[in-house]
Amino acid sequence: MDMTRLKSHVLAPLLLGIATCAMAASASAPATSAESDATTPAAQPRATRPAQSGYLSADAVDMLAVLPAAPRPGEARYENDRRIFRETRALQGSPRWQLAADDADLSATAMLRDFSCSLDIELTPQQAPRLVQLLQKATHDGAQSMLKAKEYYKRQRPFWIDEGPICRPRDELGKTYDYPSGHTTAGWTWALALAQVAPEHATAIFARGRAIGDSRIVCGVHNASAVEAARLLTSAVMSLVTITPAYQQDLAAARAELAGLRAASHLQPQPARCAAEAQLIRVP
Repeated sequence: MDMTRLKSHVLAPLLLGIATCAMAASASAPATSAESDATTPAAQPRATRPAQSGYLSADAVDMLAVLPAAPRPGEARYENDRRIFRETRALQGSPRWQLAADDADLSATAMLRDFSCSLDIELTPQQAPRLVQLLQKATHDGAQSMLKAKEYYKRQRPFWIDEGPICRPRDELGKTYDYPSGHTTAGWTWALALAQVAPEHATAIFARGRAIGDSRIVCGVHNASAVEAARLLTSAVMSLVTITPAYQQDLAAARAELAGLRAASHLQPQPARCAAEAQLIRVP
């Protein structure tokens, strides 16, 4: 698969499905809407407006020189990935399995819902366009490095190596690659950025962001090593993103926006749902 096809399968849903809709659907600019909140990673985004750029230049960091090589057949890491995939198939049909399926949705609406318990506020993209803009741009930078690594290693996903159920339809993924995980890149980027926007909730935010990566293992669509690599990649990229003046400016705007939303009448997530989610994200 060449880079153009890989971007159409991975980068467009990852960027447009997460956040483009929020910026375009804000009350100040309804005419430019590129609404894709119903988009999941499997669907082709309806928007035609290209995703905005991030905070870094394309060559800011060479993650191929930083990431460990993808596991190869015969290596201990490769066999460990296979063991984890086989053992986690026992989660099929469980509440954690369902959470993994739900975590596959990277739309802005879904991601804000996923982090609502950890943020202690229910938000929509229309309410928080500055927050989502920050998250989109930061995710763009991690996604670019992630795609280069996927194309370089071309590692098969675990269900092409061993038989077993997965929590999403296989045709959603086509022949896209495993290493590193794009969903983990998105989830961990959101966690790192949201923890800076709302540092008083950092522990819960990090736990939820970690769980999005774990969900890819539970779902059976990524190997454990691909999730670990994505977290390393994202942390390294974000260390550079966060020192840019543009990020700091957007961070201040996102903090002010969230503070204003908290000060006004707002919805809080249901305690029972949050308690159940807190239990689930401990598995495995």
